[in-house]
Amino acid sequence: QVQLVESGGGLVQTGESLRLSCTASGRTIGSYAVGWFRQAPGEDREFVASISWSGGNQWYADSVNGRFTVFRDNAKNMVYLQMNSLQPEDTAVYYCAAVGKEGLQPNERPAYYDDWGQGTQVTVSS
Repeated sequence: QVQLVESGGGLVQTGESLRLSCTASGRTIGSYAVGWFRQAPGEDREFVASISWSGGNQWYADSVNGRFTVFRDNAKNMVYLQMNSLQPEDTAVYYCAAVGKEGLQPNERPAYYDDWGQGTQVTVSS
């Protein structure tokens, strides 16, 4: 099992940027796909972005495509989510999650992921 810790959230204004980090410990995350999800109050957890274990492939929700970028540094055991042109509707708790088996491709379904961080709050003011 891997422990994941998200950081980098905060309060920003519309149009600004944030970079979220997902730090893994307990085992190397280099062979595991990772997803980013978010959950706003009263809403279901929704897919934001995901990245293959190698970093060579990324997938994005339509709502963030072109504004967010997911990338990873396997040597540092970290995954990042660069968020540009933030909008009030991006306000949510953001989570990173890892699949439970090496080499699996990522997925948009939260239930597909075995290990989750505690989340980091992102608030975008208008």
